[in-house]
Amino acid sequence: MITGIRPTLEDVARLAGVSLGSASRALSVPHQVKPSTLERVSRAVDQLGYVRNGPAMALASRRTRTIAAIYPSLDNPIFAVSIQSLQQTLWDLGYQLLVASHEYKPEREFGLLRSFVERGVDAVVLVGTDHDDSVFELLSQYKLPYVLTWSMDDANRRPCVGFSYYDAAFKMAQVVMEHGHTEIAICPGQSYRNERVRARIAGTQAAMQGAGQTLRPERIIEQPFTFEGGRQAVRLVLATQVRPTVLICGNDLIAIGAMAECRDQGVNVPEDLSITGSDDIELASLVEPQLTTVHVPKVEIGSLAANRIVNLIEGSSDASDSLLSTRVVLRDSLKRII
Repeated sequence: MITGIRPTLEDVARLAGVSLGSASRALSVPHQVKPSTLERVSRAVDQLGYVRNGPAMALASRRTRTIAAIYPSLDNPIFAVSIQSLQQTLWDLGYQLLVASHEYKPEREFGLLRSFVERGVDAVVLVGTDHDDSVFELLSQYKLPYVLTWSMDDANRRPCVGFSYYDAAFKMAQVVMEHGHTEIAICPGQSYRNERVRARIAGTQAAMQGAGQTLRPERIIEQPFTFEGGRQAVRLVLATQVRPTVLICGNDLIAIGAMAECRDQGVNVPEDLSITGSDDIELASLVEPQLTTVHVPKVEIGSLAANRIVNLIEGSSDASDSLLSTRVVLRDSLKRII
């Protein structure tokens, strides 16, 4: 390593035996250069201790090659898997990822977005379609490309990568009723400023109505997307005079928390109460009994969102939304009662 002076890109190119342009491309878009060139440049960078001048690069290109993503939570494994996929794909495309969470407090989202705008990100990935007008106004003001993930915009006004929460909930409710359940309760999450939860409720209601059943308001138990939220849902279920035979949960964390509370209360799952989840996190197949759930395309959402946002930054003509599919995964936590 050279000491005492700051190495330049010219030094890297000279030591690697490549042109200045090739050295620059190897560092900015490594997938666009020959492996042998990339290897020589990488070796020269390590030997010289070269660090690129980020502000100068951004001024020259008007880009930072950085994408921001704002998630509702970083605790849920479903988001962690998707973030990993998003980040890996962005790396392959020559971009970096910055991530923040508003912890299911939507009023924090605008402040997080403003902080990212101040740092000069090239684009933004958001979760869901329900955001303050101020969020979209800020994105428009700074002409920042963005992609909405997980949900789809029914009005087709905004770029989206996701699936239909309505359809996923409809499918699960149908499976539950096919197993003979008529006394149904749901713990879909919390619907305030969350169109995904509202879609879960609507999808469940529609499926039940189609089968001549009604989802009574008192059977809609809104709780946080946490283990404790599931525990509290079971406490409320057990306090009712006419208990449901099944609790449909809005995610696997709620469902696993509900199963834990059942165990502590001496309630057998699924003999006394069937429980289902959504997301199909790894833990769903490891708990006892194994959890019936909805498999959602978490990896695909991350990779497709990365490609979509880079296409928008670089002016690609590909502007089609990505509607992905879901499926119910039957396991032991749902009892057949007919």
